[in-house]
Amino acid sequence: MLNQSSNESHITMDTTLSPALNAWRMYLTDQGRSLHTIKAFLADLHLLNEFLAVDRTLGSITTDDLNQFIEWLKKGRSVPCSPKTLSRRITSMKSFFNWLAKFGVLSINPAEKVLQQSVISPLPEVLTSSEVQQLFDTAEKIWFSKKPDARPYCLFGLLMETGIKKGECLNIHLAHLDFEDPQNAKIFIRYANPDYRMKERKIIVSENWVKACNKFIQQYGIKEKLFNWSQRRLEYILEDLGNSAGLHKHLSFDMCRWTSVLRDWKTETEPDSIRQKLGISKMQWREISMKLKELASKYS
Repeated sequence: MLNQSSNESHITMDTTLSPALNAWRMYLTDQGRSLHTIKAFLADLHLLNEFLAVDRTLGSITTDDLNQFIEWLKKGRSVPCSPKTLSRRITSMKSFFNWLAKFGVLSINPAEKVLQQSVISPLPEVLTSSEVQQLFDTAEKIWFSKKPDARPYCLFGLLMETGIKKGECLNIHLAHLDFEDPQNAKIFIRYANPDYRMKERKIIVSENWVKACNKFIQQYGIKEKLFNWSQRRLEYILEDLGNSAGLHKHLSFDMCRWTSVLRDWKTETEPDSIRQKLGISKMQWREISMKLKELASKYS
């Protein structure tokens, strides 16, 4: 029998799935899991509840039931299930039944022998060293042209130095910049949502980028948000830079992020320092580090 803190939720092998999921939600909340994680886990397990008969008890669920559920996810539902989504749903299912077994609700864990179907997405496209230099040269020409514009250099340079994501870039305010000592300048990545506070971090930026950023701020009269444009407008700025440089690849935020982290990897930066710079978990780092090894050998 499982006691769920102050809520006094008692779960046994004769309990049906719905109340057990409610108890699991309370447990995950007590453990400090993020609302996003809890929501995703429960959505995955509610599909199992949809698949099984409503009166099925926890103790009656078998490994065969779970394998049939996986086949149903792959082929039986009207909504397609991508390999990555399927892998996550199996992880959710295993986590739930591990919890039941750990606290003695089930003597046999039916999910233990269910095979995890891990998926590693294809290698991302990155920039070569010569392409990066080509883009910087083009951005510098735009910066010092007859109609000077430091914006492309500032944006591209920021992405190359920090590897931040599009959403993080859009959320940068002037208050997040620490340029008091240009030779030890920093940028702070902040999140308004408290669920993502673990992703907050500071990243060192170069003195050269600080000069470009200050020029950009002056040119555009920036008062609050560093890039006070829409997401699509910033994408166009990168695309235009790539086209102006004669780049045959589609320059994007994702390409810049992967190129940045690959440059760090190839300079033998401490792996955990790279992980912290990206603001990702150790679990996410496993797949990314595997890809970086492949990319490093491909672009050696």
